[in-house]
Amino acid sequence: MPTPNFIQSILEYPFISRIRRNHGLEHATLHMLAQRFPRTSFAGHSDAGGFWIMGDATTDEIQTAVDEALSRLQQGERNLAVHPNCGTNLAAASILAGVAAALAMTGVGKRWRDKLERLPLAISLASLALMAAQPIGMILQREFTTESLPAGLHVTGIHATKRGGWRAHRITTRG
Repeated sequence: MPTPNFIQSILEYPFISRIRRNHGLEHATLHMLAQRFPRTSFAGHSDAGGFWIMGDATTDEIQTAVDEALSRLQQGERNLAVHPNCGTNLAAASILAGVAAALAMTGVGKRWRDKLERLPLAISLASLALMAAQPIGMILQREFTTESLPAGLHVTGIHATKRGGWRAHRITTRG
């Protein structure tokens, strides 16, 4: 098993660190937008060069949300970097539910009747796994997939576009 120092060195690798910091800023921006527009759906996606925000908001509204998000992260509001609708949570749920269902089917014969008899167990274990997934996904975000300390991250531009029929904004960063 890798040592914590080994894992930490991977997370601090510049390319990975940039993605994690952008991911944290993306989440914080989504939190700001949700406060301002509670009935509007937004989505995001991060990479090493910045992040995307998809949803019905003007460039000025996105700019205001990004600026506030960055400021609040810099002031230490670490919880803003973690979001309940993050893909990390979805991945955790999928993996845990799949493993739970597979474990329920371990040792079952090849007959469909045997598999059907185990189906209630598989559903129960997958349901328990889904309940555990949300807090586990939040921990994974906090520890691995996002960084709540922007550490010199600067927004260099915000550009409006359309992506798949959605209004989208590309936020570019450096640092």
